[in-house]
Amino acid sequence: MPTATMTSKGQITIPIEVRKALGLKPGVRIDFYESVDGAFVLRPKTGSIRDLEGCVPKLSYAPTIEEMDEVIAEHVAALDRATMSDIHESAEEGEAA
Repeated sequence: MPTATMTSKGQITIPIEVRKALGLKPGVRIDFYESVDGAFVLRPKTGSIRDLEGCVPKLSYAPTIEEMDEVIAEHVAALDRATMSDIHESAEEGEAA
């Protein structure tokens, strides 16, 4: 069974047998998962963008560009109103803020 020793900085060198078995190359990130019994499993963090398929639910319809623009404009207007000072609200018609 391959073993490794941790340095004072918390680093280990993964034995060659393990690197080959997992297909690890320099620069590959590794995820650590805790199992039910408290042991940890490591897996290379590799994959494709296609692995993300299904993580965002599909809408029941496809909004139009106009609908998206309208929602964005409403949100921007709400943010603009939220950042205006009280002086603007209390200023009389024609009076400078």
